[in-house]
Amino acid sequence: MSKPAPLTKSRYFPAILGLGSFAAFVLVVEFLVYADVLNRFIVPPPSEVLAAFPRVIMQEHVLSRFVLTASEALAASVLVTIFGIAGGVLLYQFNLLRLATETWVAAVAAAPLVLMYPLYLVIFGRNATTIVMMGFTAGLAPIILKTLEGLVGTRRVLINVGKSFNLTRSQQFWKILFPAALPTIFVGMRLGLIFALINIVGVEYLINFGGLGQLINELAERFDLAGTYAAICFVILVSIIVFMLTERLERWLRPAG
Repeated sequence: MSKPAPLTKSRYFPAILGLGSFAAFVLVVEFLVYADVLNRFIVPPPSEVLAAFPRVIMQEHVLSRFVLTASEALAASVLVTIFGIAGGVLLYQFNLLRLATETWVAAVAAAPLVLMYPLYLVIFGRNATTIVMMGFTAGLAPIILKTLEGLVGTRRVLINVGKSFNLTRSQQFWKILFPAALPTIFVGMRLGLIFALINIVGVEYLINFGGLGQLINELAERFDLAGTYAAICFVILVSIIVFMLTERLERWLRPAG
């Protein structure tokens, strides 16, 4: 008679462990707030945040705001993916261009680009286009750099094998270089989407225009801390959805992995 598999070998164990750790963290925060270790005027009790969800959903039209922020994040994600990968490929193909601009691209990745929002307001106006373009600008550099890193890091032996089969440059790219660089490209996509989402919500907050960022601003100005934290949870939900879509896309492109 075979022994049952231990719980740690179950495919559900990571999810159970994650949820259990999160529940334990919430209980610890609840205790620290009621013990006056944490200031409730800065960190509200998690029970109050949980109780604020129905009110935020019903009274603050959070679902329509959630859809707006999610659609802006999706639009920015598509743009940064297309132009970021294309930019990385361009730098890989033209070494002189890479030597001239790679340092500048890295500098842009480290710059506080959210401060450019007044310029974008002048160019695009106070609308969703400004928010999407801010997210696009913030997320572009990491994808360019990681795409370049993945292509440059392709093992030389794979390239030599392609040459031995007389592959054209196009065939070599699609059959060898791009598949080999995919893991690194997806790392860059995740980084770029994080930067894009941070800037999308941040600009919504700053210009007080639509989405979850505007809701967080309104609730904070009303000193509704529980509602503010509940709205932040919806921002985290947008991030989770974007990451799940990215993970599914990676599995689709890399079925053997």
